[in-house]
Amino acid sequence: MRSDDWHLTEDIDDFLARSGGFLRSRPVVHNTPLTVLEKWRTLPGAFEPGTVLFGRLESEGEIQAIFYRPPSRRLTLTALSREQADALAAHLAALGHDLCGVTSDHATATAFAEAWQRHTGATPTLRVRMHLYRLGTLTPPEPHPAGRGRIVGERDHEHLMDWCRGFASDVGEAITIDAGSWAGTRFAEKSYTYWETPDGTPVSMAGANPMVAGMVRVDPVYTPAHLRGHGYAAAVSAEVSRAALAAGATEVVLFTNAANPTSNALYQRLGYRLVTDWAPYDFS
Repeated sequence: MRSDDWHLTEDIDDFLARSGGFLRSRPVVHNTPLTVLEKWRTLPGAFEPGTVLFGRLESEGEIQAIFYRPPSRRLTLTALSREQADALAAHLAALGHDLCGVTSDHATATAFAEAWQRHTGATPTLRVRMHLYRLGTLTPPEPHPAGRGRIVGERDHEHLMDWCRGFASDVGEAITIDAGSWAGTRFAEKSYTYWETPDGTPVSMAGANPMVAGMVRVDPVYTPAHLRGHGYAAAVSAEVSRAALAAGATEVVLFTNAANPTSNALYQRLGYRLVTDWAPYDFS
């Protein structure tokens, strides 16, 4: 692969015009770039022109892969072969680009992390191994806890931010979540549903990204520690999944920590099926 097979730009509109069809062709495995790019395109203040590097790999006029590198310096990639990953790492290193990590399917992320180490000396560390699931046939949880789902509204915002802080802490995300920073977090563009007990007490929540290319990603799902073990997460996950299908989604997806047998078993019981492994690497 030649370095000039990669076309780099900081123009999001040009990038989307050229790469949008490729991304929409596989909405399940491309769910992250689809949702991130849609957020940058539509959410005021989410995207600052000139701060993100975009790249597309073309061969004989066909796009084979894309990447983007936001101000966080974490590279997000679609699937690449080991040869393609090595060539991209060499190209970015030669251009002087600095990266703090990479996220992609496990095989691609691993190949790129190893190539980046060869070309720059940076040490890659696997942060967590993840599973990507897609919904097959939705199966309501059994037993089903008493209560109902309720859309989270403006009056719930302080409570919602508190639960997002709890979720971020649980998964090891060191981010600030308050009224001033909310719009810039990865939680801002989502819609949320609470599972409430019959007396109206929220006991669990699930978020969902806006639909793009017929795909909705369920994220995050959170139950405070003292309320776990009662089936609330299963109930609210099923409710959000049902609502996505009712709204016209043709694909509903989510990520799990591969090391968490409880959550993986839960989603499989609801009808989610494993697609592939996913991996974020950090670079020293």
